[in-house]
Amino acid sequence: MRPAIGIDAVAICVPSAYVELGELATARGIPAEKYLHGLGVKRMAIAGPDEDPVSLAVGAARRLFASSGRDAGDVGYCAVGTETAVDHSKPVASYLHGLLGLPQRCRVFEAKHACYGATAALLGAVEWIAAGSARGRSALVVASDIARYELGSPGEPTQGAGAVAMLVTERPRLLEIDVGEYGSYARDVHDFWRPLHRKEALVDGHFSVSCYLDALQGAYADWKERAAGAALERSLYHVPYPRMAYKAHRRRLAVDGIGEADADARFAVEVAPSLRFASDVGNIYTGSLYLSLASLLAGGDRPADGTRVGLFSYGSGCGAEFFTGRVAAGGAAFAAALELSAPLEGRTRLTVSAYESIRRADATADRRAAAGSEASAGRVAFAGIDGRERRVYLG
Repeated sequence: MRPAIGIDAVAICVPSAYVELGELATARGIPAEKYLHGLGVKRMAIAGPDEDPVSLAVGAARRLFASSGRDAGDVGYCAVGTETAVDHSKPVASYLHGLLGLPQRCRVFEAKHACYGATAALLGAVEWIAAGSARGRSALVVASDIARYELGSPGEPTQGAGAVAMLVTERPRLLEIDVGEYGSYARDVHDFWRPLHRKEALVDGHFSVSCYLDALQGAYADWKERAAGAALERSLYHVPYPRMAYKAHRRRLAVDGIGEADADARFAVEVAPSLRFASDVGNIYTGSLYLSLASLLAGGDRPADGTRVGLFSYGSGCGAEFFTGRVAAGGAAFAAALELSAPLEGRTRLTVSAYESIRRADATADRRAAAGSEASAGRVAFAGIDGRERRVYLG
């Protein structure tokens, strides 16, 4: 019998600043409840000019190794899921590999499929270990993104930024993944896209919600055929905004023949505890599902050992996966020791005008000359580009 494979440890990194969604709503002449209740978001993380997908990924990975007690020298697979890459050619994973000092004998790549990219990297890591390629080594998978929409656009309140780092191993201490029991769904649609010349994404909002729910139904039905009779005690979803998880859970329960009368009560137990971080950070694209996992494991009502968890990953365009895992023996206690919520503390609250100034500077942030300033303690900073247009990082 082969050992279990899954997520051994998790850590997050978020920008050092945020804006209150109620204040943004007031500035836009919109009732605050439309954002706070309609979307389920209280705060939106704002990446500054020295914060990008690389710096966030490194921050999450460094915290992962520091909190888990694992050695970065044991990593043989390093993959980053992102849809806001910093270069058309060089992957974020290469920067991560260098800044962490990972071994040269290491598979390194970037995965892109809108918000599904990190799941492709994660399941690839699981299969890398299952195939025997790991030879006792671990896999580092990081989801890192900055969600941007135009100021004043309908998508503006669904922005955010952050990274989630995960270590994948045999005999994991957090979540044992049911290897091979995946439900898949794909369809060629234009529900969300970002042309090469744009920093801000474009979205057909109502159509994207429809595509998401159709993909959930399709992937979940495919999973049910592979795992007949399996019962799920907690459910995690891709979270562009927390209220979307509510819609998703109702659709999944409907597939099981469970009516709306029972949906709210089940949502409160099975899903709501996983949405606290998303409400405090906003949308982090590829990392949103795994931010939900971190939120679930960080709460005082974290699931008991052996709890079976369903995970749904959706990427516009579109591709989706439904897969499952069980909380490992001792996983609940180990999760508490990781202090997953610590990065959300001590952040700076921005005024709406300060946030707008940062966003207006986005267009030139990647082209500024590298400066010699130092990064703040414990953080990596994007310092600008050198004379050959190579990105420079400090810290």
